Amino acid sequence: MNKDVFKGLIAIRQSEMPFKALPRDIRLPLDGKEIVTVPGVRRCGKSTIMELAVNELLSSGVPKENILWIGFDDERLARMSSDDLDGILAAYMEMHPEVPLKDVFMFFDELPLVEGWELFVLRVFKNYCRHVFVCGSNAHVLSREMKSALRGWPHEIEIWPLSFGEFCRFRGVDPRGGLESERARVRLAFDEFNRYGGFPAPALETDVSTKFRILQGYFDTMILRDFVEHWMIANPALLRHFLKRVMAGMANPLSVNAVFNEVKSMGFKTAKDTLYDWLDKACGIYLFIEAPKFSRSVARERQSLSKYYVVDNGLRSATLLAQADDDGRQLENTVFMHLFRSKGPLAKICHYRERHDCDFVICRERAVDRLVQVSWSLEDDGTRKREVSGILEASRSLSCDDLTIVTHEEEGEISADGRKIQIVPAWKFCASV
Repeated sequence: MNKDVFKGLIAIRQSEMPFKALPRDIRLPLDGKEIVTVPGVRRCGKSTIMELAVNELLSSGVPKENILWIGFDDERLARMSSDDLDGILAAYMEMHPEVPLKDVFMFFDELPLVEGWELFVLRVFKNYCRHVFVCGSNAHVLSREMKSALRGWPHEIEIWPLSFGEFCRFRGVDPRGGLESERARVRLAFDEFNRYGGFPAPALETDVSTKFRILQGYFDTMILRDFVEHWMIANPALLRHFLKRVMAGMANPLSVNAVFNEVKSMGFKTAKDTLYDWLDKACGIYLFIEAPKFSRSVARERQSLSKYYVVDNGLRSATLLAQADDDGRQLENTVFMHLFRSKGPLAKICHYRERHDCDFVICRERAVDRLVQVSWSLEDDGTRKREVSGILEASRSLSCDDLTIVTHEEEGEISADGRKIQIVPAWKFCASV
């Protein structure tokens, strides 16, 4: 590989620094203790997070000459092999002979496009430079594959579509504004966020048809690149139907056996294990996130039906025809994603399902910290009784008194059975850290 190509790519990116990137809540560690990997669902902003890390370095006084950025999705690098990767270091050292490699911050965007990349990264990190950052598409390497390839060295920072707070900043709205006019803007922003999600590019669009076109493209690309090409799946029509079926049943416990019987009655030929495998792969590319039924027995938890939430409501809205109960399902999904982002590395989100149901059980080491119920409205007496009964039963069973019901608009407090339940509107709940 011609070193001049590498020099040109490095120089172009250095000339673009600092990058024009809207701020996000997530930041990458810059201490050099481990290789930093940046996995996440397609188009959620992984490269932007690395650009923000570069901007942070520049703000702290690191010269742009000390930053090496190579994007491997350039067509001139399409036929690279791992043998060519050393040419990057040689090209950089010729450009900046005064900078020791140990003082360089190396950002490799889409590096897994190059076969054998992991051995290069490990060698660079161990021998030359302790500041190495890698991100790649799910079509070429998954999070769990990256962990295996780097043999325990990576510090993984998962990236998600925008949180509601980030979405508000993208749209110029203050989510904690005190004036009534500001709160009205926050409510409108939340309704848009709840319907169309938080992928960065669609979030900046105001035209609904443009949002849907972009999001439909994301879903189609996930099927083609992240599934069909990555795992050589031979039946994309059934795969598409299965993924849409899981989306349609979002917020309800999923029976793969029931879905198998459905697709068999429709004339599709497949094995039940294939559907289980596809569901696992869909979680692997961050399309779905599992919330198992809570049990203090690991064996019983595995035998129970899990719920599966979609990484972003926009994908679901753009993929499925609108359904009668979509408002409540999408609100539950939005609350789940907010809880999932903020839960911390040692926490787990389950659902409670015994005589009554409670949507979310947030636990750490089997100790339950918080119970959250989601309901679009509590105005109907029957709905109010059902939601309160569910969270109270879970409270008694799991010995937890931190109780919240999230609604679309209602706010207040309910006292029942010697316990207090906070009623919080979703826009306010999701604006909290």
